[in-house]
Amino acid sequence: MVERVIEEGGIRLCTESFGDPGHPAVLLVMGAGASMLWWDEGFCRALAGGGRFVIRYDHRDTGRSLTYEPGRPEYTGADLAGDAARVLDAYGVPAAHVVGVSAGGALAQRFALDHAARVLSLVLISTTSAVSGGGRVLPPPTAEFLRFVSTSQTTAQTTSQTTAQTTTHADRSDADSVVEHQVDFARLLAGGRRPFDEAAVRSLVRRDIRRAHDFAAARNHDLLPDGDPSPAPLSSIAVPTLVIHGTADPMFPLPHGEALAQEIPGARLLVLQDAGHGVERADRDAIVPAILEHTSADPHP
Repeated sequence: MVERVIEEGGIRLCTESFGDPGHPAVLLVMGAGASMLWWDEGFCRALAGGGRFVIRYDHRDTGRSLTYEPGRPEYTGADLAGDAARVLDAYGVPAAHVVGVSAGGALAQRFALDHAARVLSLVLISTTSAVSGGGRVLPPPTAEFLRFVSTSQTTAQTTSQTTAQTTTHADRSDADSVVEHQVDFARLLAGGRRPFDEAAVRSLVRRDIRRAHDFAAARNHDLLPDGDPSPAPLSSIAVPTLVIHGTADPMFPLPHGEALAQEIPGARLLVLQDAGHGVERADRDAIVPAILEHTSADPHP
């Protein structure tokens, strides 16, 4: 397990792989403002131990990838989706099973629509449809979630991730202030129905801050335009798709996952009782086997 920095077209992305490159590839796509550290190392190793070649990476403006001036991103959401192709190219992977969480799930959908030949299957966790419209009226985030972000400077309240840089009163120049805010946000996203491992989250946030080129730049994700919309609807996704959603998700309540599974032909829905938003350690025993089973099928029967 060694970090590898790739560069193509002036875009520098920090990546890391687990397992045998000869095994089927699984590309992990994190949510907005979140570095690859939020794909827990134990989770990655468990997938690799199941016979998968696992790749995680830092989005632009997170971790050790290319960083722009805070408040001045020079890319779009579509560009972030396209970065997945850069990562696969660097590893010589023609197509992969793509797993996305929260906004990373939206990026995974966009990648499947724009680069269909590069996607063997999709796993969409704690997310919602990346394509607007459809006539569905879905519930908003919980009142507690909305109260937490109500004093935020960002307008992207529905594209944050467990480690998203949505801020309320946090002073981005003060690491301790950021840590406290991020821990509080992670506690909220956990859903409140299970014990919360504050010590583990606090340690992870501190590692994330120390590792980043400029931790404040991650807020750029809140400012991104979508980019040109994909011309294809979600109903055009033809690869096997697994939707995983918790019943206690405060950002995207369960009907978002249910609707997404209905929009993508043949998609299956795995509901995690009392789970919040994101990939929690408590759900690893359910999520890892589900992903391994889902990615074991021949994508071209």
